[in-house]
Amino acid sequence: MSFKDHFSGHADAYARYRPDYPNELFEYLATLTPNREVALDLATGSGQAAVGLAKHFSLVVASDGSVSQLQSAAEHPNVAYIANLAEQPALHDHTVDLVVAAQAAHWFDHARFYPEMKRVLKPDGALALWTYGLAYVDPQIDPIVKHFYSDIVGSYWPPERRWVESAYRDLPFPMQEINAPQFELHLEWDLDSLIGYLGTWSAVQRYKRATGQDPLPALRAEMAPCWGSPVAPREVTWPLHLRVGRAH
Repeated sequence: MSFKDHFSGHADAYARYRPDYPNELFEYLATLTPNREVALDLATGSGQAAVGLAKHFSLVVASDGSVSQLQSAAEHPNVAYIANLAEQPALHDHTVDLVVAAQAAHWFDHARFYPEMKRVLKPDGALALWTYGLAYVDPQIDPIVKHFYSDIVGSYWPPERRWVESAYRDLPFPMQEINAPQFELHLEWDLDSLIGYLGTWSAVQRYKRATGQDPLPALRAEMAPCWGSPVAPREVTWPLHLRVGRAH
């Protein structure tokens, strides 16, 4: 079975610029299960979520279909990385306490995915999927990012991006849903770190391949006067959108 791989070609940049998630998120996720033996992080990418879970679970199985992504993943003694697709978890029935997918579930084949989640989860296990959309900095920077997102690379977004734009509200979710609290992701970044992150967008990579041009230098030039010193850190914020549930 193939998968939609938009990130293998820039795995190093993905590992460097994709943001880590707040500790409060993982503390909450750990409360969802009575046991904290095995967690499964699907489409782990560079392992940001896997390492966060490893503080709370004895073993985190972190899988991804991209070997190059796994080669750039962060090491942790409680994390075992395997090359595997989310729709085909190589795990026995009812052996997993918690399954998560961070900024990834919109890429999955949902008809195949959910039956497998119900198979591998323990009866008291839980599934958590989360996403984040555009980053927010300030009223001068934010419209520039939005224009770049919608009007410069907008036509190059894969169709699955619609799930992210709906904050996963419309994502298929045939689980017994649990109301989840709100979380935000906050980082202190300089201008080049933000530009580096924007360069990991799948739409930017597709724009480059289709046009042979890099849209990031012009974007940086537009942002620079609004940023001040390019090495000055600014707070960058992403609201996280979380769907949590159990098998029926």
